[in-house]
Amino acid sequence: MSKPIEPFDRWHKRYPKPERGDVPCRCGTRKRPLYPSADHGRGRQWQARYTDINGKERRACLATWQEAREHLDRALADLHHQKSPNPADGLSVAHYAAQLIERRRRRRKNSNTTAAYEGHLRNHVLPFVGNHRASTLRRRDSMAFIDYLLDKPGINSPATVVQIFKTWRILLHYMADEDVSLPSNIVARIELPEVPPRVKVALSPAHVAAVAAAMRQVAPRYEVLVWLGACAGLRLGEALGMRRGLVLWEAGLLRIVEQRQRGKAVRLKTKASYATLPVDRFLIKRLAQHTARYSGPEPALPHAGRAHQECGPAEPVGEDLIVTNRSGRPILHSDFRQKWRRALKLAGLPERTRFHDLKHFYTTTLGGSGKHDPKTVQALSRHAEFSETWDTYARAMLRTCGSVPGGHAEGVPSRMIR
Repeated sequence: MSKPIEPFDRWHKRYPKPERGDVPCRCGTRKRPLYPSADHGRGRQWQARYTDINGKERRACLATWQEAREHLDRALADLHHQKSPNPADGLSVAHYAAQLIERRRRRRKNSNTTAAYEGHLRNHVLPFVGNHRASTLRRRDSMAFIDYLLDKPGINSPATVVQIFKTWRILLHYMADEDVSLPSNIVARIELPEVPPRVKVALSPAHVAAVAAAMRQVAPRYEVLVWLGACAGLRLGEALGMRRGLVLWEAGLLRIVEQRQRGKAVRLKTKASYATLPVDRFLIKRLAQHTARYSGPEPALPHAGRAHQECGPAEPVGEDLIVTNRSGRPILHSDFRQKWRRALKLAGLPERTRFHDLKHFYTTTLGGSGKHDPKTVQALSRHAEFSETWDTYARAMLRTCGSVPGGHAEGVPSRMIR
């Protein structure tokens, strides 16, 4: 396999001979000395050398290594196209973007992830280079795309820029896999904006009790979701997908086999997410009380609109879900998040608190109890990697709860209190 063609350094010798008197110049370092050539300091340092289709050697001198590298990329791509025209090079970026999304759907990839990719491509990538031929993209386009996103109105978060760029990178890798002639370094070493680390909220038993009590006031049907997150470590989609038939009431076990996204049942996040979990009798009791009280849809309110009264309430979907909305149908994430924000405000917790922090609380409680070895904590937390349990989630339990309105630990299982 031949070596890749690289820019040639005119100012320094490739094969110096210190034993014959060659002395290093100031351009190098102690560990990597450089020895001046006869052209040192004369003209442009970097030279792009290649042989054209007629066998004639071509040379172009440029000021920087990057300019020489890009010149070589363009020249070699044109040379490759002249030698063997590639049909894939003539198609547009928009063609491959649509093909990428369609292929993900045919392979039944995660629907939320596919929807996010589609939104990034439609709203940001295609307006930028959608009509360009895929083979014309170069590394400078990747850098220009970052500047385009930073200057675009409505994108105020560096984290959003990074997420959109990840979709750009996935698209370019997909086009390379489809034999589009792209430079090998087209997305390598691209400088991205700094993303400030998210300040995590460490919950105590009193915080959990407070947000559960607040949710009881905001939306009583949704209170049990808080306990599913704190006492079983369920993610929001998993809690929304919990069905009565998945609860082994007498044995005190929960079977985690699916989650809900956009109201539909989909696969879980990872293979490790599938499990049968032992849970505290406290949670089983809460689930039993919830199912006894909310066994069906609520009647329409007296002040409901005429159209709603004429059509009647929506028929429940009959999926045996433990937690549903007032119509007996699956809960949408957007609806729950609205109620969650109201409950946080009522409980006096920071706005940045996420439902996923309840899973952090669950893992931290297991790890801090001293009753379980680390691998058991990983299995109960359903993490694919051991490092995810301890480096990302586990942290010391809070010994003091601080001042929280209504912040007491009443109604919290004893194993949640140190």
